[in-house]
Amino acid sequence: MKIKQVTTKEQLEKVFHIRTTVFVEEQGVALEDEFDEHEETAKHILLYYNNEPAASGRFRIVDGFAKIERICVLKEFRKYGLGKEIVTSLEQAAKKEGLTQAKLHGQVQAESFYRKLGYKTSSDVFMEDGIPHVIMKKEFLC
Repeated sequence: MKIKQVTTKEQLEKVFHIRTTVFVEEQGVALEDEFDEHEETAKHILLYYNNEPAASGRFRIVDGFAKIERICVLKEFRKYGLGKEIVTSLEQAAKKEGLTQAKLHGQVQAESFYRKLGYKTSSDVFMEDGIPHVIMKKEFLC
């Protein structure tokens, strides 16, 4: 397994392919809703498993938080713990930026996954892109 911070257009295209496969094709999110004005400024990471692009995620700074977004793992690579690796890597990158806390909009079906990583639910369920979500937050330990 290898995790890279995205620095090239080719790497970003691999990230977009993973997100299109997971969110648009599998979960039915509209293509125009998946990609936004933050693509160029967010910090993306790409995880390779057996030298294949397998998972990705991004974060951006919003109101003093690392807003962790777009965490996804291709179906054939699930159950290897790659989601945890993506979140942990994003948190580490955020800490390097001097951030002390993170938040995310987690799909309700993934709420227990994020809880295991130390996130606490801080909202009621709301709909985002037709999928139930909750806001979750975590303070980083020094």
